[in-house]
Amino acid sequence: MSLKEDIENVLSKDPAARSWLEVVLCYPGFHAVTLHRIAHWLWKHNLHLAARFVSHMTRFVTGIEIHPGATLGRRVFIDHGMGVVIGETTVVGDDVVIYQGVTLGAGAAARKGAATRGQKRHPTLGNNVVVGSGAEIQGDIRVGNNVQVASGSIVLKDVPDNSVVVGVPGRVIYRDGIRVKEEVPDIEAEAIKSLKEHILKLEEKVQALEAKLGPPARVPAGTQSQPLAETTYGEPQKQLPPLEPAAGVEVDPVDVFLHGAGI
Repeated sequence: MSLKEDIENVLSKDPAARSWLEVVLCYPGFHAVTLHRIAHWLWKHNLHLAARFVSHMTRFVTGIEIHPGATLGRRVFIDHGMGVVIGETTVVGDDVVIYQGVTLGAGAAARKGAATRGQKRHPTLGNNVVVGSGAEIQGDIRVGNNVQVASGSIVLKDVPDNSVVVGVPGRVIYRDGIRVKEEVPDIEAEAIKSLKEHILKLEEKVQALEAKLGPPARVPAGTQSQPLAETTYGEPQKQLPPLEPAAGVEVDPVDVFLHGAGI
């Protein structure tokens, strides 16, 4: 593993890289991997505090956090790199490409604290793996060789060789070049569809009751019943005015849901 090999690796994988000097001066992923080699050597020689300090300074300079205990293979390329986190017991194979915002984390094991110290709790990536921006691979799982993990995916289970993983949670949609799933389910769309079907059933029941009992009695003009205020421990509870949309703006409840309200 040499600096020359790492520089040539960046030049071969990033079309934006134009010279070895540009790579050396302007590529935080190259800086992070190079400094990690030093931190990992210190870690292996039981100089843990020095190793963590090198790792910490690397994070400060590059925005990439690689625990000195993590094992990186040859020709690992971290492109852009901001926000990348690689945990202590992670093992990364050769010719792996990792984009910004990726987390190779401990998953549920991280919540057990010191009880899992010294145990394998981070993922193992095979050779020729590509991990898209914002993806998370969590826990002591294995991602096989020649795997592509789509941006934003959350991988919680082992992934076989020669696969493409998409979605939350991550699902294999291609394996050995053959599509294995027709589509990735949209959880929000399924929830909305279920609610819509339930509302239609309720409307049918209301219509059936109106047909049986007749239309509701009309309240004479000028009179309006006032609902009784609910009380809490004998104190009258204030009634908040209903929320009204801005003038000329129609509120779509589906749009509100998809933008995160109430989730």
